[in-house]
Amino acid sequence: MALFMKNIFSLVLISLFFTTCNGQKKKKTADMNVSNLDNTEIATLGAGCFWCVEAVFQELKGVYKVESGYMGGTVDNPTYSAVCSGTTGHAEVAQITYDPKVVSFKKILSVFFTTHDPTTLNRQGADVGSQYRSAIFYHSENQKNTSKEVIEALNQEKAYPSPIVTEITKASTYYPADDYHQDYFINNPNQGYCRYVIQPKMEKFRKVFKDDLKQ
Repeated sequence: MALFMKNIFSLVLISLFFTTCNGQKKKKTADMNVSNLDNTEIATLGAGCFWCVEAVFQELKGVYKVESGYMGGTVDNPTYSAVCSGTTGHAEVAQITYDPKVVSFKKILSVFFTTHDPTTLNRQGADVGSQYRSAIFYHSENQKNTSKEVIEALNQEKAYPSPIVTEITKASTYYPADDYHQDYFINNPNQGYCRYVIQPKMEKFRKVFKDDLKQ
């Protein structure tokens, strides 16, 4: 149902504003060359549609690569349509390669919790389903403990009107999404979902974290 609603939403906006991503080739990429970088770490986060999460973290200083994909399910090699059916158990995630000497995992979590609603269970806006759940898939005990500490602090501060429901789960098998999902906002800025869902999120992120943006 969530996939159907997203498709309808995009089609309506496309028809109204004459925007489309059909047939577009990959024009740009935000990834930097990580082959010669040592001591990078990986964070895997779910915060609704992975197009949104990818777009935000691609602009964060210290992040060298962001890839959209799936984690947390029970089906091998899941397809986008299968994940969006809500039957595979996977969450849409962004897998983030970063330099912890430049940007800490705690800073990454700060961006994460600022740019989505972690209090709505299996939902971000009009995107509804377990695939859109708020999730931190930790890759180390440090990430696990930091995640718990940050959530506890935010709940104590009553940073949100409702308790945080973000799951904290050990990272499992990660499956990258199809190529057309990668760098989606960069390559399709005029597509309806990008203009009316992702762009406002990006404006908020750029304002709040202006000192943490890549040059």
